[in-house]
Amino acid sequence: MSREPTRPGAPSTDPRAPFDFEAWARLAREDPEAFERRRRELLRRAIAQAPEGLRSRLEGLQWRVDAERARARHPMGACVRLFRMMWGSVYGQGGLQQALRGELPLRREAAPVLPLRRPPAAPTGPSPAD
Repeated sequence: MSREPTRPGAPSTDPRAPFDFEAWARLAREDPEAFERRRRELLRRAIAQAPEGLRSRLEGLQWRVDAERARARHPMGACVRLFRMMWGSVYGQGGLQQALRGELPLRREAAPVLPLRRPPAAPTGPSPAD
């Protein structure tokens, strides 16, 4: 795993570290390419630490975020696109609002059905020791 060399005051790529907005903002101003490398590394590590069942969903969401950012001509345009995407997931068709209101069908995941066997019947009557 490649690690970006860290210098004092550089933003951490450890997802568990406290977020230092000033360090990230300074890096974005001073070295946009390094900012982008560190941002991608932080996101990669955060997704890798997520529960296995969520990773592919998080990777898909990050792909969508990156695609929207790439389509925008300006950072503010990217911000507006992501803002709309976020609110669409809350208020749009099949969004959080409908889920909270109970308007969405429950997702039922298929699971294997295990056969249940009855234990052998115990003899009824006097035991041989009687």
